[in-house]
Amino acid sequence: MQTDDLLMAIKDAVVSPGKLRFWWLGQMGWCLKTASRTIYIDPYLTPREKRVYPPVLDPEKIDNADIILCTHDHIDHIDHPALPKIMDSSPAAILVVPDVAVTRLVTEDGVREERIIASQAERVLEIDGCRITAIKAAHEDFDYTEENGYPYLQYIIELDGLVLYHTGDTLRYEGMLPKLKEWNIDVAFVPINGRDSIRYRRNCMGCMTWQEAADLCSELRPRLVCPGHWEMFPDNSENPYLFLDYCKVKYPYLNCWISLPGAGGEI
Repeated sequence: MQTDDLLMAIKDAVVSPGKLRFWWLGQMGWCLKTASRTIYIDPYLTPREKRVYPPVLDPEKIDNADIILCTHDHIDHIDHPALPKIMDSSPAAILVVPDVAVTRLVTEDGVREERIIASQAERVLEIDGCRITAIKAAHEDFDYTEENGYPYLQYIIELDGLVLYHTGDTLRYEGMLPKLKEWNIDVAFVPINGRDSIRYRRNCMGCMTWQEAADLCSELRPRLVCPGHWEMFPDNSENPYLFLDYCKVKYPYLNCWISLPGAGGEI
């Protein structure tokens, strides 16, 4: 689907109360649309040589964003060239990012500070009826400092009767599951690219493997699981059908959504 066609499909989609339409933007980027809000999470939309495929949306034309959530300050999650364009095109949008990322977005990218909400682990935000809870993520390590807090975040989004979970880039860590079990999650968006010695040698920070992600979801039991972060870069990819087959055999009660970037689903 061409970028303009995809954006039009998102804008034209009619969503009933209690329902969700979603579109995968690649990596851990998603557009979520409920009856009242359109939310973009980790939109990575800048053309770069190492990408396997071009961006599925033009950030300069995204004029329908109500909230933009970013989990951490890596180029494929906080896309510094793209975010100011989205904020300009969607003048009512609010940008939620970890505390540590705010200064660069204001001083280097020109995003107005009053349009940014700084998030931190355990912080709960209320934005026009949308409740967002940040949870610390372990992107290999927590990298916590007293000055900057936790730079990597996960988000629980409660909106229009739905509970949506976006892991950001994380490993599973002690205490994570009990925290997540405070919610009855409807849809979970999880990374499955994993980690190995080859990537460690390149200083490539890892995420859950497909097996770890499936095992986590088996305990959370969301209504739908959507794996991401497996296709953008040839040297940091994974086969999503390993995840799907594992779930079919071991956790047949899990419903999984796998498709190409730019495709959409609903629940």
